[in-house]
Amino acid sequence: MAKLDNQALIERLRKQFGDDLLGGEEPFGLLTVETTKEHIIALLQFLKTDQELQFIYLTDITAVHYPSQKRSIAVVYHVHSLIHNVRIRIKVFLDGVKPEVPSATILWNGANWMERETYDFFGVIFTGHPDLRRILNVDELEVFPMRKEYPLEDPNRVDKKDFFFGR
Repeated sequence: MAKLDNQALIERLRKQFGDDLLGGEEPFGLLTVETTKEHIIALLQFLKTDQELQFIYLTDITAVHYPSQKRSIAVVYHVHSLIHNVRIRIKVFLDGVKPEVPSATILWNGANWMERETYDFFGVIFTGHPDLRRILNVDELEVFPMRKEYPLEDPNRVDKKDFFFGR
C-alpha cells in the first residue's frame, strides 16, 4: 500500500466489514466511523494487526453523553498508525440505562486505565475488563459525574448573585 489516506482507509474498512461499518465523516480531517458493540473488537483488532494499516497506538478511550438520543452514550476510541501518521476515531453508541461494551484490554494493556476512567465518569461497563472499578472518584459515589443528568450549578447558591459584583 502506497500512501494511506482517509479515502483508502475507509475503502479498506468497508471491504472488510461491509454494513457493520457506519458513517465515514471527516470532521477536521479526522476519519470518524461508527460500529456496533458486537463488532468493535473485531474492528480494532483488524486495525491493529493488519500489516498494511498498523494502527498500533491506542491514543484514547472516552465517552460522550447525548441525553436527548435513544442510544445516549457514545464510547469513542482514537487509534493512530505511527507508520502512516494517520488517525481514526471509532464510535459505538450504547443504551444509557445499562451501557456495556467489550473491553479492549485484550488488544492493548493501556486500555485498562482508560476504560476505568470512562467507567468512573460515564458508567460504561467494559465486559471482560480485569479490574473495572473507580479510578478518580470516591468508591461511595453513586452517580457518574460526566453524564448530563444534573444542573450545572446549584440554583440556591448565593455567592454568585449580582449584588456581590456591584450590579
